[in-house]
Amino acid sequence: MNYRVVELLLEDGSSPYADWAKKGEVIMALTRDFKETVVSRVKSEPAFAQALLDEALTLLLNGDPETAKLILRDLVNATIGFEVLAGDLHKPSKSLHRMLSRAGNPTMENLSAILVAIKKTLRVDIRAVVSPTVA
Repeated sequence: MNYRVVELLLEDGSSPYADWAKKGEVIMALTRDFKETVVSRVKSEPAFAQALLDEALTLLLNGDPETAKLILRDLVNATIGFEVLAGDLHKPSKSLHRMLSRAGNPTMENLSAILVAIKKTLRVDIRAVVSPTVA
């Protein structure tokens, strides 16, 4: 599985990826799995979970759905879990895993339901902001 480190900034200007990214170089602890680190950070830092959701939506809306789905999959794993999500959406867990894989092709209805479930779990609102591009 390949991950692309993207630059995110929290409201205070810090990066939630500060532990892993420095000037484009990936720095990871050798004793900890990436997914375990994401789960730990999401559980201990609500701002990190919100930043992941923000990044996934930004990627999705800007033409990178493959990476967006992978981030959403990690977020589901770290929060609600696929079994609970499957029960809430009345969908098989394996189908949800496939939807949020790189090659997955969720319908807009399923993607919307997944986002609503994540939104409820994180207790956040989602708003789109449209701004003019800078020339």
